[in-house]
Amino acid sequence: MLLIDKLCYRSRLRYVNASEKLLYAAATLIICIVSRSAATAVPVFLVNLALTVGKGGIPLSRYLRLLLIPAAFLAAGTAAVAVNLSETPMDAFAFPVGGWYITGSTEGARQALTLCLTAMAAVSCLYFLALNTVMTDILGALRKWKVPALLVELMLLIYRFIFVLAGTASAIRTSQVSRLGNRNLKTGVRSFGAMASSLFILALKRSNALYDAMESRCYDGTICVLSKEQPAKGTGIAAILFYEAALLFIWALAHRYAGV
Repeated sequence: MLLIDKLCYRSRLRYVNASEKLLYAAATLIICIVSRSAATAVPVFLVNLALTVGKGGIPLSRYLRLLLIPAAFLAAGTAAVAVNLSETPMDAFAFPVGGWYITGSTEGARQALTLCLTAMAAVSCLYFLALNTVMTDILGALRKWKVPALLVELMLLIYRFIFVLAGTASAIRTSQVSRLGNRNLKTGVRSFGAMASSLFILALKRSNALYDAMESRCYDGTICVLSKEQPAKGTGIAAILFYEAALLFIWALAHRYAGV
């Protein structure tokens, strides 16, 4: 089982209605991305942190370690926005390198900061949903929202095959380590290449075996999964609508004062 799934099954928000959590995460994510404003990104991130760690009971250390994954990609991506190589120094900073400058502008730094805050807030929305809602409940909510059945089935199969792929890779990795296949850099690179070449074939065989097992159990294109139904609460929906309206108000207020 993946770490996110383990944390999800232990979350105190697991049995909250999945449609409410999906509505909250989707609406907040859309507002956060469309606004591209630090004024909305900061409260979104803090509220998601409070809900996931404080209300859901996810350990703070685990949550921060999960955030390091997108943060590493953000650091590399936003560096291209904030840092430039130019013959002319800019107003924010400038470090001479021969006849050139590693430099950046105040506007570029501001854009990079806004991009980082917006991206981390958007990731926190997805983490809120992933760390507090099991996959079967998410798919059940999507069916209620009349999402095409084919798309839902593909999501479920892809989710299942992630475990097939991870299990196959783990078995190959254990076999290589037991044979000292990573004792140095050269053998490690060779072992990784061998694992990559055989992983696809083995995973394909296991997926075919899984599909044959489904066919033998009268699979008709629909996977039925039992899930515990949790009724939606009017107070929860009202709180979500109030929160989204507050975010829109903050966005409008920040946009107004930014244009002054």
